[in-house]
Amino acid sequence: MNTPELGLPMPVPAEGLPARVRIHEVGARDGLQNEKATVPTAVKAEFVRRLAATGLTTIEATSFVHPRWVPQLADAEELYPAVSDLPVSLPVLVPNERGLDRALALGARRVAVFASATESFAKANLNRTVDESLAMFEPVVARAKAADVHVRGYLSMCFGDPWEGPVPVPQVVRVCRALLDMGCDELSLGDTIGVATPGHVTALLTALTEADVPVSALGVHFHDTYGQALSNTLAALQRGVTTVDASAGGLGGCPYAKSATGNLATEDLVWMLRGLGIDTGVDLGRLVATSVWMAAHLGRTSPSRTVRALSHQES
Repeated sequence: MNTPELGLPMPVPAEGLPARVRIHEVGARDGLQNEKATVPTAVKAEFVRRLAATGLTTIEATSFVHPRWVPQLADAEELYPAVSDLPVSLPVLVPNERGLDRALALGARRVAVFASATESFAKANLNRTVDESLAMFEPVVARAKAADVHVRGYLSMCFGDPWEGPVPVPQVVRVCRALLDMGCDELSLGDTIGVATPGHVTALLTALTEADVPVSALGVHFHDTYGQALSNTLAALQRGVTTVDASAGGLGGCPYAKSATGNLATEDLVWMLRGLGIDTGVDLGRLVATSVWMAAHLGRTSPSRTVRALSHQES
């Protein structure tokens, strides 16, 4: 029996929270890029299609990073045309102008660049300093905006860095401001190694507001390394954030930060939001079934507690 059909969890709204949250689904890109085995293109395409059928409206499809760096997503040119007919937003990651060229050639209308708040991670991920990476992104963002393409700016290591430790809030604010000033439409604040706690989340969002960064331009991207992803999400919602990144089945991590574990599971997020009376437009039963299907292809069970609970009940 599927628990949501029994009216569970019981919706009990809390004051000061948004009525609706847009889930930015990253399982097909951020999730699968961290898999040791390469998933066949046809399976990836079916995964995206099944995710779209759940009611998710933003599904990050793939990455146009050089295949040498992310071999799991080397099939971007084959995958994107296989899903581009879907009536959902399909953002793609572009690391540089060459990546943007590849994405635009296939008709992509939403792209994302990937920056770092710390020098150590910028060196590990981009082989550049923070400022050098920002300079690399400027023409990418400018050309995308000239083509009327929506640009998201990912910012990694917003709360802690495996080499540098705690990341000062003003340091994060500086890079956020730079990404917005160069033309990014939205930013995703990444807790890449999952060390954020609610007070830290609140402090960063407060500082960003004071720096004239509109909360409407912010999304949050939490990893559940220490079991804090949902509590951090709630703290962000209380500060007015309405875009939350999540990964179906809790897939993913970060290939350049070995201490990073899985992303916040989309099912766990939907369960919490449903309990708070917040609309997502997502069919939880279909989402669970999709993650169970993908877990079978990957040869393991999903780490999502909600997937485990509901799929166990159904079996």
